[in-house]
Amino acid sequence: MNMVLGFLLTLGILIVVHEYGHYKVARWCGVKVLRFSIGFGQVIWRRQAHPGATEFTLSAIPLGGYVRMLGHGEPFPPEQAHEAFDAQPLRRRAAVIAAGPVANLVLAVLLYAGANWWGSDVPMAIVSTPPARTLAAEAGLVAGDWVQATSTQAGEWDDIASMNDLLRQVTQAALRGEDLPLQVSDSDGNHRRQLTLRLSTLAGQEIDATTFQRIGIGTPFRPPVMGRPMAGGPAEKADVRAGDLVLSIDGAPVVDAQGLIDRIRAHPTGDVVPMRWVVERGGQRVELDVSSRAVTEGGKTFGRIDAPVGGALRLANVRLGVWDGLVRGAERTWEMAGMSLKMLGRMLIGQASLRNLSGPLTIADYAGQSIQHGLSDYLEFLAMVSVSLGILNLLPLPMLDGGHLMYYLFEGVTGRPVSDLWLKWLQRSGAFVLLLMMTIALSNDVARILGLQ
Repeated sequence: MNMVLGFLLTLGILIVVHEYGHYKVARWCGVKVLRFSIGFGQVIWRRQAHPGATEFTLSAIPLGGYVRMLGHGEPFPPEQAHEAFDAQPLRRRAAVIAAGPVANLVLAVLLYAGANWWGSDVPMAIVSTPPARTLAAEAGLVAGDWVQATSTQAGEWDDIASMNDLLRQVTQAALRGEDLPLQVSDSDGNHRRQLTLRLSTLAGQEIDATTFQRIGIGTPFRPPVMGRPMAGGPAEKADVRAGDLVLSIDGAPVVDAQGLIDRIRAHPTGDVVPMRWVVERGGQRVELDVSSRAVTEGGKTFGRIDAPVGGALRLANVRLGVWDGLVRGAERTWEMAGMSLKMLGRMLIGQASLRNLSGPLTIADYAGQSIQHGLSDYLEFLAMVSVSLGILNLLPLPMLDGGHLMYYLFEGVTGRPVSDLWLKWLQRSGAFVLLLMMTIALSNDVARILGLQ
């Protein structure tokens, strides 16, 4: 239910804002708006203040919307030429068309700012054990390191407020193909030192889950504390108890939950050769022989003990003032817009997989999850989708706002509009490209749901 409500709320807000941008600028330019519709197809609700006023409607298919203006591709009476869209100067027509995507980008700034003003408890940028041979391990990061700041392109240091901040900086640097200097301390903030993530070695690679595995940063630090074991599972049979702090396995120290999980997964034959655990329980050291059971998923076999692993995350409450929150919102919007354009460009030239395209099912899933996580998370999710919608609509594809702006650019350069014949073929090709993109995005959604990606 959260997923459905989240999806409808997300689409409703973004569509209303997008179409309101077109509507408001059209009215400012003196263009008569005949209908403001949320959704397509059969009208299920309508409101009109008086005859001749704009008709506001809600239609049955809530996957978009439109603003129908007098004289936009349709004949109009000569006496109403001053209110007709096609009779307006080029700059006004371009402003009306660009207003929708711009409204989405402005909304994103305000949503990111709202998330910053509201604040939230987020994991601190304290890293877990980086896997061997990852960039994080090669840089010298170890479990419990607290990343305090990263260096900007200008050589200045930016403070890192959370793990999300760190991942964003890593993503930006990886997209630029640049190394990322880090200021790191221990988990108490002492013994600062500088390290460098050699992200330049990833130049040309798509930034996806596999790339982040190669980087080795993503899971926040948690202490290796055990949760309540499942009844009848290997952990319960070995007398593992909730609250046990795992100190070592087979004589090797365990420093965090991720390292403990890795050791368990790497031991699928525990029913034959049990692991020797040393745990701290009630201030006393206790030795346990813990067996695991072998599990095979996706063609890989790993160990499992049927018990939650990991203590509480260290959280920081991040909340910004009015001006700082607004500035950060604008910066985030700019960053996300740049990332979206770069990713689309890399997909276009084959440097990034088309699997990065997401459709309505993924949006619905993430909308439901973000609502459950709190207002700040939902605002950030909504802002991210709003940026994506704004950038998508600015692409120079016929049937999108960017396609119309492309027509107006041609008209501005040549002094004449695109011919009806060319418009017809461009519209058909644009419809084909959009249908292809939607098909790929939907197939990616289904593949993610089925665990095929």
